[in-house]
Amino acid sequence: MNKNKHAAKLVFLAMMTALGVVISPILRVEGMCPMAHFINVTCAVMLGPWYAFVCALAIGIIRMTCMGIPPLALTGAIFGAFLSGMLYRMSRGRLVWAFAGEVIGTGIIGAILSYPVMTFVWGKTGLTWFFYVPSFIAGTLIGGTIAFLFLKHLQKARLLSMFQETLGSRTYDSGEDVVNDALGIAFSGFIGYLAVTVAVHQLVPAEFHPSPE
Repeated sequence: MNKNKHAAKLVFLAMMTALGVVISPILRVEGMCPMAHFINVTCAVMLGPWYAFVCALAIGIIRMTCMGIPPLALTGAIFGAFLSGMLYRMSRGRLVWAFAGEVIGTGIIGAILSYPVMTFVWGKTGLTWFFYVPSFIAGTLIGGTIAFLFLKHLQKARLLSMFQETLGSRTYDSGEDVVNDALGIAFSGFIGYLAVTVAVHQLVPAEFHPSPE
């Protein structure tokens, strides 16, 4: 990578970090920050997994120190950002896998790891291992979908590979098709179903749960 492309990558990283901090309050409640997931997926596709991880880490630290956000700013971002970039790279440029990586990395892995962090580091009580799963998954579905549609439009306009090349990132010739879009929608629906199921078992008293026949 030449110096100009490396400089462009660092400038883009700084811009995404600043943008992530500014737009993070949009639609945010504790345990759900959709715009962070938009930044994660976009940065993962444009820059790759390690830069996406650094971006999510920087945004989380700034939000914690300057905005008083709990450690969820980190656990709800860094794992999804890295996994999004890794699955995008391993699938050779499939946007649907970048989206899936964010949902799995944040909605499941990050949500589960948030329990010990919030309990033993932050001192919050009354939590369980799956307490944050529904809200994290909801946030990833919203922010990830926005990023998917945004990147999809760039791809159709043949701008995505141009931006990636300008930044010195890997480019891929594989285009998305109807099958991949359908898989993405089906995956989202399945994850949404799991989120609702977990939410019911977490929030609804046990006596109201349906009993097996």
